[in-house]
Amino acid sequence: MSIFEYNGSAVVAMVGKNCFAIASDRRLGVQLQTIATDFQRVFKIHDKLYIGLSGLATDAQTLHQRLVFRHKLYQLREERDMKPQTFASLVSALLYEKRFGPYFCQPVIAGLGDDNEPFICTMDCLGAKELAKDFVVSGTSSESLYGACESMYKPNMEPEELFETISQALNSSVDRDCLAGWGGYVLIVTPTEVKEHVIKGRMD
Repeated sequence: MSIFEYNGSAVVAMVGKNCFAIASDRRLGVQLQTIATDFQRVFKIHDKLYIGLSGLATDAQTLHQRLVFRHKLYQLREERDMKPQTFASLVSALLYEKRFGPYFCQPVIAGLGDDNEPFICTMDCLGAKELAKDFVVSGTSSESLYGACESMYKPNMEPEELFETISQALNSSVDRDCLAGWGGYVLIVTPTEVKEHVIKGRMD
């Protein structure tokens, strides 16, 4: 079993009309044994920027702490929040710095940039960025997430429809992966508000 599959995970981000959604499953396992069913994989950097960390859970928590620290330093120096594109470059540099003993995480970054333009990207554990205009996925369920998102996604969705689409995609994907699941956590971010949803999934 790969170290990336040790705890199991599913993270997906999707773009709508001046909004975005980021979602993850809630299972924390050790291989096939479930340890917790309320594990957090999506973290807030600031009001319009979130990061989802799939992969090894301990590395995800360490990486989150380091990124929050770096962002706070940036806020003190620049007196403004970091743009999503800048943050993606920061994460990429941080991961590549540790390339000989990497953090076993595959981040998904989602944010609203200038003119509330949604930005999403993912990267591997060495920080190689992959930008997208529609959706990005990572984790043990990534193959089934690609299939579900590919068939359900359509451009310029309103926040309500985006929530419905990403929830259905996440739920149907983790049902095909025994290492992820146990419900989901979905965030819908618009220029004016952030909506948090905890969705129920199969509990087996």
